[in-house]
Amino acid sequence: MLSNDTPYHNQFHELLDEIRGEVNSLKDEIKELKKENSELRSKLKEIQDGQTDIYSAISESERLSLRHQVLGLISKIDDHLEEDE
Repeated sequence: MLSNDTPYHNQFHELLDEIRGEVNSLKDEIKELKKENSELRSKLKEIQDGQTDIYSAISESERLSLRHQVLGLISKIDDHLEEDE
């Protein structure tokens, strides 16, 4: 077993501290991305609510297809963000 004052022990703890710092940094980034995602979803909702005349110009099947595509993309983004936690 290594004693606490060996260069390997010190190097190990330095690297471990670096890893912890990086993990914490990534966690903070995830929080910020989730916040940004939430804000973008709110803006998208506002835009969608204000743009109903555009949707009325296309057929019901086209609207459903477009909605399905948008929801699928949002779901993929959410899944990707959750994988990084």
